[in-house]
Amino acid sequence: MDSLKRAVAAIFDFLQGIVVFLAIIVMVYLFLFSPQEINGQSMEPTFFNTELIITNKFIYKINPPQRGDVVIFKSPRNKEVDYIKRVIGLPGDTVKLVNNIYYVNGVKLDEPYLRPNTQTSGGSYLREGEEAIIPEGQYFVSGDNRPHSSDSRDFGPVPLEDFIGKGILLYWPVSRLSPIEKPQYAI
Repeated sequence: MDSLKRAVAAIFDFLQGIVVFLAIIVMVYLFLFSPQEINGQSMEPTFFNTELIITNKFIYKINPPQRGDVVIFKSPRNKEVDYIKRVIGLPGDTVKLVNNIYYVNGVKLDEPYLRPNTQTSGGSYLREGEEAIIPEGQYFVSGDNRPHSSDSRDFGPVPLEDFIGKGILLYWPVSRLSPIEKPQYAI
């Protein structure tokens, strides 16, 4: 009888450990980090369709987004859909598009992550040759595959409250496992 009680107690201890472990995993998923699947071509050649990344969901609660960050946010047109883009302009910046090149605060944006000869056309928000000043609390974002990206050129700057987090790690496929690097800009 004593051995039966010890066995039942051990099983309950084991189950309690599993419940605590699962609760920790759920908390991490809900508040700290979560996986995201890349859907579409808008970030090629940086990310490809069906690849998986880890998103840091708390970083923007303590630090603002930086130029070059890869961010996940709620689509301005449909809050049920998540977008992934790169931050180009910060609050207060002036963004201009001239001959396929972004200029931020009058400085040409060197973008080593783009394919050579990438065509960057204007949209309904940012037209070729015009300037846009990014309002406070909002960010200008753009896909790395400009001809196949719906981004701030069309829908305008994205408010910080729509940001889900920052992409920090590409983990699938394993052959492309790598941290998501932020480029260094001259601005």
